[in-house]
Amino acid sequence: MQSTAIFLLSPSIPPRLSHRTTTWTLNPIPTPLHTRSLDFSASINGLSGSSSLRQFPVTRCCSSPSSSSSSYLNGWISTPPPVPDREPRGVEVRAAESCAGEEEDAKASGLSKTLELGSLFGLWFLFNIYFNIYNKQVLKVFPFPLTISTIQFAAGTILVTLMWTLNLYKRPKISGAQLAVILPLAMVHTLGNLFTNMSLGKVAVSFTHTIKAMEPFFSVVLSAMFLGEMPTIWVIGSLLPVVGGVGLASMTEASFNWGGFSSAMASNLTNQSRNVLSKKLMGKKEDSLDNISLFSIITIMSFILSAPISLYLEGFKFTPSCLQAVGLNVRQVYIRSFLAALCFHAYQQVSYMILQRVSPVTHSVSNCVKRVVVIISSVLFFRTPVSPINSIGTIACP
Repeated sequence: MQSTAIFLLSPSIPPRLSHRTTTWTLNPIPTPLHTRSLDFSASINGLSGSSSLRQFPVTRCCSSPSSSSSSYLNGWISTPPPVPDREPRGVEVRAAESCAGEEEDAKASGLSKTLELGSLFGLWFLFNIYFNIYNKQVLKVFPFPLTISTIQFAAGTILVTLMWTLNLYKRPKISGAQLAVILPLAMVHTLGNLFTNMSLGKVAVSFTHTIKAMEPFFSVVLSAMFLGEMPTIWVIGSLLPVVGGVGLASMTEASFNWGGFSSAMASNLTNQSRNVLSKKLMGKKEDSLDNISLFSIITIMSFILSAPISLYLEGFKFTPSCLQAVGLNVRQVYIRSFLAALCFHAYQQVSYMILQRVSPVTHSVSNCVKRVVVIISSVLFFRTPVSPINSIGTIACP
């Protein structure tokens, strides 16, 4: 009994566990790996009978390589291999979701832009068709093209003023130098619209637009004269069918007269002069305006230029008393004149909006398609007689 007490109380006497420990090392009991450490701890706790050893963590013994018992525990304790660090799967899922969301947003944005552009093209064609129909109806009963042109510029001026006042579009800041540059553009714009109305008043709408299909020819000639841009042989070859088609349509046109033909040709000359001047005079990017602002200022200046000339040459012919004196329906003439002026400004405004979204080549091709639509619609609406040769010439022009 004394020896047992000494063994338990004296810290200098090591416990004699080597025999049992050696036996366990050489002949281990086959137990599952996840229970070996627990069994070994229970064995030690059972041998010692000490409460302090029951709470001794086995992982602490295994973590000290200098301990003498660590060599015995290596065969009994199984530690799991280290797990490599991985990024959370939630990050990958969120990244994939964000990419998918961006792709959907891009597709939705592209679809909305396509629908918007298609709507603008439809409005451009529609406003142009109705402008030619209403304008022709007014000019047939009221043959004063300068007054009609002034009314159209006045309606555009009112719309531009409302647009700037209501902040629908930002009003540009114009300097005196810019106004001096824009003035020639406004002059040729005024003349171009005046000559077009003169032609529409004298010949059929389809014939006027057939002649106006020669605008690319005048553009090439004026660019070579004033800008030094010489056309290639391919450009000249593409213009030959247009010139031949206009000539063929003119010879077989039932409503042909030299006044309408010359006015349409003068309209081509002035309109393309406006384009060439725009390219030559508005060369400085820091001083240039966007297309919509430039068109708005040109419209206001055209009204200021045409109003006094119209009053001087044609007088106050558009008053209700003057219209009643010649037997016209005042209300009908006013409504159609207002609709023609509204469509005139609207289709040109939409045209500039399209030009900001597409290339000039696409805009030119679309203009040719628009001219074909206007010719067909005017022939059907006014029941214009068209001969087979005239049809061939008209088709060759656009």
